[in-house]
Amino acid sequence: MPRISEFFGIVIAMYYNDHAPPHFHARYAGHEATFRLDTFAVLEGSLPRRAAGLVVEWAESHRVELADDWDLARAGQPLNRIAPLE
Repeated sequence: MPRISEFFGIVIAMYYNDHAPPHFHARYAGHEATFRLDTFAVLEGSLPRRAAGLVVEWAESHRVELADDWDLARAGQPLNRIAPLE
């Protein structure tokens, strides 16, 4: 699972050839959640509230880059790193 960003102990990743709808995975302190790219709603899993809020804040500011990485992953191409939340 290629890591595309890391911040505050949260790891953001995407799988190649993953299922629809477009989404990304976030891991933090033994928790994992999958977030939709269009709404940033949690598809499955969970994160602590504060970590989930940071993930959504980060994703909102990198919406285009996330969509680009989803397209790259579907095409089997190397993913681009995305700047962390600061």
